[in-house]
This record gives sequence, structure tokens and C-alpha cells, in this order.
Amino acid sequence: MSTRVALDTSALMMPVELDVRLFDELERLLDSFEPTTPQAVIEELRRLSEKGGREGTAANVGHDLATERCLVVDTEASYADDALVELAREGTVDYVVTNDRPLRDRVLEAKRPVIALRGRNKLAITQP
Repeated sequence: MSTRVALDTSALMMPVELDVRLFDELERLLDSFEPTTPQAVIEELRRLSEKGGREGTAANVGHDLATERCLVVDTEASYADDALVELAREGTVDYVVTNDRPLRDRVLEAKRPVIALRGRNKLAITQP
């Protein structure tokens, strides 16, 4: 069974905002993986993409990456961070990728490892 990795909004915006090769970095860390994102993240990216500017562009690219490369899953939670914590708590995913510190702390409390940016453009795993 392949490793399931949930991507949050900040992770999906990394390629534009931080020049991170997100999927290449995840492959380097995990070999093979199944990228997953909750529907709530798709909605958040869609809303952010309407703002325009650099953030809007990053959200637009993130939205495209999510809908083209990720398995989109429904959750009880409609708020993106809550949806990711729900997936982590239920054991639906093996890792959560985020640069959001409060979300990272909640996922670690749910006993799931977090993948986040370390340094300029490398990802690293933090164990709970």
C-alpha cells in the first residue's frame, strides 16, 4: 500500500511562493506516495486565487496541482485545517505537508508526522 500524504493550502502554494519543487521533494523523502487533499483545501485555494496578485497566482497553480495530481477527499470538516487534522486523526493519511505552524502542531498532537520546509527549498519530516 502506498504512503498517503495530505497536502494543505500552504504546501500547494509552495511551488510559486517559495520556488519549491513540491512533488520532486516528496519523492526524494518518501519514494512513492499518493498525494491527497481535502475538498476544503480545494475551496480555500479557489477563494485565494480570486484575489489576484502573487498570492492569487500561487493559489491558482496550487488549485491546478491539487485537482490534477491529488486524490480529493471529502471530510466532515469544512475548514481546511480541521479537515487535515481529521484525516490525520483517523489515520486516513500517513503524513501532512504544511508550512502552517498551528496546523503542524495540531497534526503532531494527532500523532502523525508532518512534512514542512526546512531551509530555502528542501522539505523535511518532523515526527510526533
